[in-house]
Amino acid sequence: QVQLVESGGGLVQAGATLRLSCAASGGTYSSYTVGWFRQVPGKEREFLAASTWSGGRTYYADSVRGRFTLSRDNAKNTVYLQMSGLKPEDTAVYYCAAQFPIWGSTATAAQVSYWGQGTQVTVSS
Repeated sequence: QVQLVESGGGLVQAGATLRLSCAASGGTYSSYTVGWFRQVPGKEREFLAASTWSGGRTYYADSVRGRFTLSRDNAKNTVYLQMSGLKPEDTAVYYCAAQFPIWGSTATAAQVSYWGQGTQVTVSS
């Protein structure tokens, strides 16, 4: 069983940079796909970015490509999401995710096996 714990959310102004962290423990996650989703009230959980723990290709949603960067520190079993040029529409609860398929260049929340507890990001205008 993989446990994921996010941190790094908060309240920032538009244009700011914020880095989210996701620490993984338990299970054999070294071969898993890991990534980030976000959700606002009344909407489905949205795919943002994903990669395998071992490296290789990283996938991004069109809405965040060029502004968000996913990275990993395998020694710390931690995945990061660096968010720059934040906009008010980026306001959401951000979730770390592990073990899910990539179809084309995207993923579906329904197919994620493990979730973190979520961290709130609020961007003020």
